[in-house]
Amino acid sequence: MDLVLNAMVSIAFDGLSFAILLFVISVGLSVTMGLMGFVNLAHGAFAMVGGYVTVALMTHAGMPFLAAVALAALGVAALSVVFERLLYARFYGEDELKQVLLTIGLVFMAVAGVTFVWGPNPQIIQTPDYLTGQIDFGFRKFPTYRVFLIVVGGAIAAALFFGFDRTRIGAQIRAAVDNRQMAESVGINVGRLFTMTFALGSGLAAAGGALGSEILGIQPTFALDYLVFFLIVVAVGGLGSVRGAFVAALLLGVINNAGNYLYPEASGFFIYVVVIAVLLWRPAGLYGKA
Repeated sequence: MDLVLNAMVSIAFDGLSFAILLFVISVGLSVTMGLMGFVNLAHGAFAMVGGYVTVALMTHAGMPFLAAVALAALGVAALSVVFERLLYARFYGEDELKQVLLTIGLVFMAVAGVTFVWGPNPQIIQTPDYLTGQIDFGFRKFPTYRVFLIVVGGAIAAALFFGFDRTRIGAQIRAAVDNRQMAESVGINVGRLFTMTFALGSGLAAAGGALGSEILGIQPTFALDYLVFFLIVVAVGGLGSVRGAFVAALLLGVINNAGNYLYPEASGFFIYVVVIAVLLWRPAGLYGKA
């Protein structure tokens, strides 16, 4: 009985830490796709670049881990604005095929770029001493770094919930997601809103990519390896819904981890069964607009 309970705790805890990373990386994709209807398959590339920039800042500039993560997130957010204005904006309103070709092309360019600069081997972030080891909660010890991820990710989630539900800018974003034409008719600058949310989402993705280095790894194929995970979080949660992205990430993160733990040879089977079942039940996602 104790073995079963320990296994369940391990599955839930590790699944929660993975789910938090999925949420932090994917939530910006959900909001921007819901806001502008733009199929951005390159979202994971911003997460990958965030991880690589963090490694570079720590290795070559001697920057502390948390400062490097913050600076990488800000840098990627600023870079994403350039991409949004110069490339993405030209394809607003175009058909989905053109958007897919543009963004998947950016993914392959990012893969080639980081391979050229950092090489084909995975990068290792030196975790600071205060995030190594384990924390004793009395009934069990848990890895310090995963506890840190859950706390930080939970704080980010809380800030996003507050920002989208309780602030003026959040209300404008929700209005634009629900009905862009009506939002524009009452004076909301939807184009500027999209640039802001695109930068925020890209910065969060970069932070998630850096923070998740120990779990997800940092390698040139990152943006392709996890692309499907990011997309199914958006699809299951529903376009434009922060709450939906959070619930979907929790559901899929725990189920994926349980599959890996209990049936590693068929781990991918279970998560896609859940995705198919949810989308058959609610084609627009758990919190999407039908």
